[in-house]
Amino acid sequence: MKLNSILLGSAIALGSVVSVGAHADSTTRVAAASALGSVAGTAIGKNMGGNTGATIGAALGGAGGAAVASNKRNRTESAIGGALGGGTGYTVGKSVGGTNGGYIGSALGAAGGAALGNKIAKDKAADKRHYKKKRRYH
Repeated sequence: MKLNSILLGSAIALGSVVSVGAHADSTTRVAAASALGSVAGTAIGKNMGGNTGATIGAALGGAGGAAVASNKRNRTESAIGGALGGGTGYTVGKSVGGTNGGYIGSALGAAGGAALGNKIAKDKAADKRHYKKKRRYH
């Protein structure tokens, strides 16, 4: 029953984040979706495979949430950041604060990793545009 409550709550929260996404910055939307995906992945993975399954689920959920919420140009970097942040966040949170710490750590890690990956992708695209613009006039 607890797993169903977590999944239902995550689905409702993810739906509200995506529907209100027009008012939020893209990075904020990516971070929130990655955090919710990571928590859902952690819950499912823990139910299926214990702590190892929870770590893998946190990584896959964080990557999936980030990939769904980001645009096509930033998708890969956001997904990689969400996966690394979610898996690492769960591991660190579990060792510091037990099961609840693992859930919190996976959410915070996935959100931070996805936001950082999204920012890196945007900076890389801006540098690319700047370089092309600079070469054109010389």
